[in-house]
Amino acid sequence: MSEQRLKIGVFGAGHLGRIHIRLILELSDLYEFIGFYDPSDESAEKAITEFKVSRWDDMQALIDACDCVDVVAPTLYHFDIASKAIRSSKHAFIEKPLAETTEQAKALLDLSREAGVIVQVGHVERFNPAFRAAEPLIIKPMFFEIHRLAQYNPRGTDVSVILDLMIHDLDIVLSCVNSTIRRISASGVSVVSKTPDITSVRIEFDNGCVANLTASRMSLNNMRKARIFQKTGYLTIDYLNQSVDQIMITPKDQEAPSMFSFELNDEVNLSALKPEITKSNAIQEELRSFYHSIVHNKPVVVSIDDAYRALDVAYQIIDKLKSAHLSVFDNN
Repeated sequence: MSEQRLKIGVFGAGHLGRIHIRLILELSDLYEFIGFYDPSDESAEKAITEFKVSRWDDMQALIDACDCVDVVAPTLYHFDIASKAIRSSKHAFIEKPLAETTEQAKALLDLSREAGVIVQVGHVERFNPAFRAAEPLIIKPMFFEIHRLAQYNPRGTDVSVILDLMIHDLDIVLSCVNSTIRRISASGVSVVSKTPDITSVRIEFDNGCVANLTASRMSLNNMRKARIFQKTGYLTIDYLNQSVDQIMITPKDQEAPSMFSFELNDEVNLSALKPEITKSNAIQEELRSFYHSIVHNKPVVVSIDDAYRALDVAYQIIDKLKSAHLSVFDNN
């Protein structure tokens, strides 16, 4: 018995939008690609030339022709497109961040609940093969040390590095820590844009967990790494190279399969493992997951509630930076 195919339209045919179009076309057993909407003639011509797909000039007409929509437009337009789709009872995949403001995000959350539609948000690192391998090993984390460093790219500087890069790690931390936030402290500087380009943040949770996060879009080299410490040991997740190292603290009388092991003290050993990584395309996997949430009622991996919470924390960080040093957001 063949799978039900969902009619889908893509809104936004820029760099990331064209990646989504390509991956959706590859998922032809799951999706029927109806067309795309993008007011930019330049972006549209690139998509048409590369994929031989249909461009729609009427946003609402494309929404009406689909079962679900994929919103990959700039963040500024997320609310307008997604709200139209949800009001039309269409399921929506929305790239991160969910919306331009927390007020817009809350409105989308309320609309989605009222309409009873599936909304998934593109926090793609949840589908990174390295995180997927590490996730079952994360048990009551106590301390996070996270670095997300990127080479300068003018694309994305319309928002702060918090909304551009750090929000990925905020989503990951919030998905792993089952506690409310007690305190947030932050510092940052603007180098080439009017919003922070380098930011360091410390989040303290009520259960005692602490997360230190650093994000920069002014680095010479790209880095996307997280170290997660817990009572059983710690994990190093390399999102960029898709690898995981697991260091375990085990009682001496307990044998642990490991690459190597050595005595830490009279009672425990320290053992190292490299969990197996199943390689995959993270964006394609999140689009596949979106399909299964709609058709097979599978849990939404990154729900609109998750995305709203990550955005809310991101704006708490931005507010901290504004109150501490207003000039960070006013560099001319």
